[in-house]
Amino acid sequence: MSVVAPVYLDNAATTRLDPEVLDAMLPLMTEQFGNPSSIHSHGRQVRTAIEKARKTVASLLNTSPAEIFFTSGGTEADNTAIRGSIETYGLTHAITSPLEHHAVLHTLEHLAKQGLVKLSLVNVDEKGHIDLAHLETLLQTNRNAGTPRSLVSLMHGNNEIGNLLDLVRVGELCREYKAIFHSDTVQTMGHFRHDLQQLPVDFIVGAGHKFHGPKGVGFLYVNAERAKIHPFIYGGSQERNMRGGTENVYGIVGLAKALEIAYRDMDAHRRHITSLKRRMIDQLCEKLPEVRFNGDSADVENSLYTVLNVSLPPSEMSDMLLFNLDIAKISASGGSACSSGSNVGSHVLAALPGIDSERGYVRFSFGKYNTPEEIDYAVDTLINLYRKERVAVA
Repeated sequence: MSVVAPVYLDNAATTRLDPEVLDAMLPLMTEQFGNPSSIHSHGRQVRTAIEKARKTVASLLNTSPAEIFFTSGGTEADNTAIRGSIETYGLTHAITSPLEHHAVLHTLEHLAKQGLVKLSLVNVDEKGHIDLAHLETLLQTNRNAGTPRSLVSLMHGNNEIGNLLDLVRVGELCREYKAIFHSDTVQTMGHFRHDLQQLPVDFIVGAGHKFHGPKGVGFLYVNAERAKIHPFIYGGSQERNMRGGTENVYGIVGLAKALEIAYRDMDAHRRHITSLKRRMIDQLCEKLPEVRFNGDSADVENSLYTVLNVSLPPSEMSDMLLFNLDIAKISASGGSACSSGSNVGSHVLAALPGIDSERGYVRFSFGKYNTPEEIDYAVDTLINLYRKERVAVA
């Protein structure tokens, strides 16, 4: 319990900016200040930086720079893919799961409410696994031999329970039934390798701040061979007429640098982070036998290795768990960061059959800057909170 500094275990919400990334961004914040749409030398210099960043991202993902479009983040990228494909192709059916991030789920619910699409939710089991047989049944109901009629939007790595989707299997199903396939890859981008020459996807997305890049910038991959969509934001010719508005130049350069570092150091970081996750699992199981883990998050080798969703025994302190951890200078989450601070609770956990609402839930998410000592401190603090309560009740 010798850790003094605050312990940050909410890396699925956002990550600390890598110093190398800041160094890459600084020239674009100071000396290289031209508008990239300007034709003079100041503008051309900045335009060159954007296109170099685009080539970097495309090279890492094994695709063409023409298929990478920079956005304000993952939410905008998701909205662009979903709204753009529905509008462009006149899609009448959308399929997603109740476990998706609200950037996807709320967007599709809104479009369904407007009567633009029929929305179907694929079944999930108590562990949060997608029922692929049910997905195929839903695809069969709107099958078309010609142009696509259905959109499938399923995330690669769940931000709360760590489950991973078989992108190849789902992509193959979508192609068999002539459906457009969009996957929110925000949580896995920079943590897993995505080879877009091998993945049968039409759209994937990334957000810089999830892999030690800057906030407020992301990107959308659009499969040029299968999908060409209308813009989501109009107003200018930026991003090859796909997104109006002056580019977030230093954000774009920072994102590309962060992704480059993530790929460069991925194997080492994965080993380090996986060891931290396994350390927490082992200690919690030893010191609190009643502990449970949600989804696949405790399956270290087959889940999103940055996320551990912990289910704690029923307790009077459950409602104050995050508050008490915060007092102890431990930052964690009760669910998606985009909903933390609200009283709604986790829609992901609520969608899992058989979830025990009396138990306490906390998501710990790990990053490359975390240490074994921080894990020990977090576990000991959690155990002591429960011990104090049991003594008080006795």
